[in-house]
Order: sequence, then structure tokens, then C-alpha cells
Amino acid sequence: MRNHILTSAIALTAALSSAPALARPMTEVDLATLKRVGAPAASSDGRWVVFQMTETAPDTYKRSTGLWLVDRKAKDAKPAQIADTPGKNETSPAFAPDGSLYFLSNASGGDQVWRIDVKAGTAATQVTDTKAEVAGFKISPNGERLLAWGDIPMECTDFGCDAKDKGALVGPGSGRLYKDGAGFVRHWDQWETPGTHSRPFVFNLADGKASVARPIAAGLVGDTPSKPFGGGEELAWGPDSRTVYFTMRKADRDEPRSTNLDVYSWLVDSRMMPQNLTEDNQATDTLPAPSPDGKWLAYAAMARPGYEADRQVLMLRNLENGETKKLTDAWDRSVASIAWAEDGKSLFVTADDVLDHPVFRVDAASGKVERLKASSEAFDGTIGDVTPLPGGALLYTRNTALLPTDVYVRDAKGRVQQITAVNAATLASFDPVKIDRMQFAGANGDKVWGMILKPANAAAQLPVAFIVHGGPQGSFGNGWSTRWNPRLFAEQGYGVVTVDFHGSTGYGQAFTDSINKDWGGKPLQDLKLGLAAAGKQDAQLDIANACALGASYGGYMMNWIAGQWTDGFKCLVQHDGVFDARAMAYETEELWFDEWEHGGAYFEVPEEFEKWNPVNHVAEWKTPMLVITSEKDFRIPYTQGLAAFTALQRRGVPSELLVFPDENHWVLKGANSVQWHQTVFNWLGSYLKK
Repeated sequence: MRNHILTSAIALTAALSSAPALARPMTEVDLATLKRVGAPAASSDGRWVVFQMTETAPDTYKRSTGLWLVDRKAKDAKPAQIADTPGKNETSPAFAPDGSLYFLSNASGGDQVWRIDVKAGTAATQVTDTKAEVAGFKISPNGERLLAWGDIPMECTDFGCDAKDKGALVGPGSGRLYKDGAGFVRHWDQWETPGTHSRPFVFNLADGKASVARPIAAGLVGDTPSKPFGGGEELAWGPDSRTVYFTMRKADRDEPRSTNLDVYSWLVDSRMMPQNLTEDNQATDTLPAPSPDGKWLAYAAMARPGYEADRQVLMLRNLENGETKKLTDAWDRSVASIAWAEDGKSLFVTADDVLDHPVFRVDAASGKVERLKASSEAFDGTIGDVTPLPGGALLYTRNTALLPTDVYVRDAKGRVQQITAVNAATLASFDPVKIDRMQFAGANGDKVWGMILKPANAAAQLPVAFIVHGGPQGSFGNGWSTRWNPRLFAEQGYGVVTVDFHGSTGYGQAFTDSINKDWGGKPLQDLKLGLAAAGKQDAQLDIANACALGASYGGYMMNWIAGQWTDGFKCLVQHDGVFDARAMAYETEELWFDEWEHGGAYFEVPEEFEKWNPVNHVAEWKTPMLVITSEKDFRIPYTQGLAAFTALQRRGVPSELLVFPDENHWVLKGANSVQWHQTVFNWLGSYLKK
């Protein structure tokens, strides 16, 4: 074990508030190599906290993830790295009732479940040894069973097998044959293998070994958890250790157009099929969370089929009689996570709320919602991984637009203890950055929010980087990003402006809905008014010397701005943006998104797609544009970026094209991230810093 001193919250605050004399700007290399903390878990008594931390080698950008353990009762606690196998990764920690720690490791070649006795400090031992790799797991409350999931052919009755059905006809070539009604052909960043899905199995646990795997949903065809972003939050053990709750969307010909995720229950000892608890609702039902006494099931539900950004209402189902009520129907926020309080009288949820993503307490009887506060400032920003601890405390992660993720504990009286501060020394060496919020009257006179970030010690006027968020149902709020990081742009000497335009989340569902069939309308008005408002609020921002940047919907907006706001910017950066709405309608994989946003399929309502289609306005393009795309992006295929670049070249507009062959809709690899930022910063500098 390698011991590292745990920096206290007070020491961290002092370090960040008094930058050293030789402070320097944060760089793209720093962003790629800062330590990344996540997945905190606590023992049942709350004494031990474990978290995973990813470290990146600055010379090769190779990443490795390990587990770190903290004894909260120890004076001057020092976290220690545990189960550290050189060259291997340990992730996804979870404590069993007996206090032993389970986790995923690829120490034996592929990802399997391993175990270590924390108190004894003995060597880690392998728990599962399956043909398929384990993608995730959960331990039953009594510690006698293991719920695990991974990508497994439907014909396999064990956790992996040599499948006979490869999903294609036998032939002499390498072609993949997808038959009528196959569902997704490709999804997010990979081509589908017909007949293979993410499937959950239950194992028996004895003496730290798993045996006798039984498939949960043998008669159902679909992914559990859902793809591409579903995880352990979509599966849960009941307190009886006999019932499993899980989320699934059926895989059939309608899957690319369906947001109908359902919550199922299954008795481990039963030969019966799983029961669909939410069959009546054709929209999304997810995040199953049984109460501590097993009498209630909380989950989140949307109301409108086909709409992935509908409001998620906290639901409560009586498991004895099946009666269900909408617990937060009167609260105009969308529930993102659910955790029961220890006494079962309330629940803790997180939700976007005016630039922040805080935690709320919901009374289980009345549905009353209260935003939790704390005795320190370490409770704003973006909060996640909320885990109730004994005595009313909460374990959680937190980050802000200025600070990456760390682990905290808030006690029942609101006092906050910072458990980790892994980047404190590095952050203290960077030039300080100032952040302000702004609000202004946007389209239709509605209140719109945004943020301004800039170098704290800047004396002269600043060129502006105007960053537009994606989604479009999202928020460029008070949270850390490892891809579009506003602090990093400010560290390069820019004033950074962001706007949560109509369609953003955290301002009520009507505001989120308002972008529907209006992609280039109210949002563009908000952006124009927001940039002007930022210039009025902060005279140091030179909004006449600005470049605009955006990805996904933000990339679409760059293409739209190119034809609609032709005198607004010195340059544009367009990443994975829609260029031709017609082609996008037939090329993207999750059809429900595009069809909801425009009111139907292209052949049904072509006028709705063409109304806001950037390709129709290429004749007006004159602003220099950097186009970035990736070959594994199946959400907005790279052909959209190639088409935009071709349009720029044919128009004679100064332009560059950056293509990543090994990235998806996001740029995730360390070296690629550095190249992305260097290319973007060089492009901005050539127009804004002459």
C-alpha cells in the first residue's frame, strides 16, 4: 500500500485562494493529466470510504485506474491505494455486508469481480471467472448473491459461451448481414452484433467465490442496463435479497424510435418470468430504488413517448397493492438520481437547477421538496454519487466550473468534510480564474441565465470565446468538464461566455420544451442577446473580437450562425454538428431524438427539417471555420463534418478540418484531447490575438 496525505478542506481552500508567485496558465496537458476521482462507496457503518482514481502518464497519456481507501475514524486519515496490480485497472468498488470490498479488475486478463478483506489487509482474490467480461455488479444485502451484467449472446445460458448464432449468414466475406426488424444496426460508436445484448445474471456467493449463474431476463430481448449510457443505477436488489429490479428497453424493429424503458421485478428463486411494473407507461421508466423496508419502489418516469428530455418525475409504487403516485409532480425539475434515506421517510435526488446540479430531500409521504444546504460553500456546483450514511450523513462527489471532482461527506447538521483533494497542489499552481453569473431578458422576454469566466488578474480587454452547449437539452452550468472546459479557455487569456438558451435544463420543463421545432429560432436570439448582455455586464469583454465554438447541437448552431449571424464572429469552431438536416434524419441511429425535435420523420414533415437546415444557407457563409469530426461518431456521422468542410472550401472560406479515426461523439483519449485543444487554441489565436 502506498500512503498519501489526505489534504483537509481548510488546507485546500488556503492553497487555492493564495496562488504561488510562479503561477502559470493551466494547459491542455494539465486537463488531460489531472487526476480523476469517482465511484465512491462506503462500508455499512460508514467508517470506510473507497473511491477510484484515474491517473494519466504525462509522457504517453496512458491511463490507469486504482482504488483508494480512507478510514474516516482515523485521526489525520491517510488514504491508501489498495489492490494495486501494476499495469492493471481496479474500478467500481462496492462493500459487502461483512465489510469486505468487491471491485472489478482486469488483473487476470479481462474484467472480473475481485474481493479483498479491508480489515485484514490480505491480498485480493478473484470472485468470478466467466467467459464473458463483467461490465458491472451489485451485491445482495445479505451478501449471499452477486448480480452481474455483461455483453452476452441471447443463446447463452451461462455468463458467456461460444455462440453458434453470429447474427449473420455464413459466407466467404467479412460482411455483416442485418435482417429486417433487427433494431439498431449501429449505436453510439460501435456496430451491433445481432443477438448479443447487455444481460444480467445472478450468482451464488460463498467464501468469496461466485458460482451457478442464472440469467434474469431469459425470455426478454434487450439491454440491461440500457445502452449506451446506462449503468448500475438501472438495477437494484430488494432488501429481501430475493428480488431484483431492473430497467430494459426491448430490442426490436421499433427500438431506434423508442424511449419506452420499463422497470421490471424478478424473484431470484422463482421460475416465473420477470414482471413489467410500468407496462402502462409507453415513455421512459428507470432508476428503480426499493425502500429500506421493501414496501415501496421509487423510480423516475417520463410522460411523453419518444421524448428523451421529458421531465423525470419521482414515482412511488406500493409493492403490496401496486398503487403508484407521482411524488414530485408539482415540482418543475427533472430527477436525475434517487437514493433513500436510512429511515425510509425521505429520498435524496439530484436535478439541474439554474446552472447548478444540487441535491434535494423529498418527503416520502407528502412529496415536499427541499434543496439541501451546508455550512460551507462545498455544496454548490454539480453533485453526484449521493449515498446516505448512518446517522443522516451523505457521501457524495462534487465539482464546479473551476474545480474537478472530489469526494465529500455532509453530516446531518450540514457540516461538510472533504475526503479527497487529489489535485489541490496542481490547481494552486495555476493562474486564478474568476467566474460570474449573468441573467438577461432573452427571446420572448424570458429570463435567461449564463456565465462569464475570465483570468482574475487580467488588466486589458479580453478577446471572447463564446461556447455553446450541446444537447440541446442540457446546461453549460457550474460543473467540471474534461472536454469543453471553460476554465481552460479562460486560462489562455480569453473571456469565456456561456448561455443557457431556450431548450436548456434546470429552468422548468416548459423552458426545455421550447426548443422543439425551433432549433434556429429562440436559441439564436438568446445567444445574440446573451453575448450583448455579457459585454454590458463586464466591460473587459471585447465582444467585437470574438469566436464562437460548439459541439453536437452547439456544432449545429455554428453551422446555423455561419448563415444567419454572418457578422458576429471572427471565426467559428464546429465539432460534430448537424450540417444537413435531411441527411442527418436518415443517418443517425437514435431516430427518436431527431423525429421528436422536428415533429416526425423527414418524409412526414420535411418542411420542419428544412426550416432550420444549415445547408440551405451555405451561400451566405463567409466566417472562417474549423471543422472537427470523428469516424466512430454514429450519433452525428462524420459525413456531416466532411460536407460542411466541402461547403467551406467551395465557398472559398478559410477553413480547416480535423478528423479523429478512433473517437466517437466525444474526444476521450488523452493524446487526442491535447491535439484537439492545441488545434482549437491555434485557430482561435490566429483570429483573436493578432
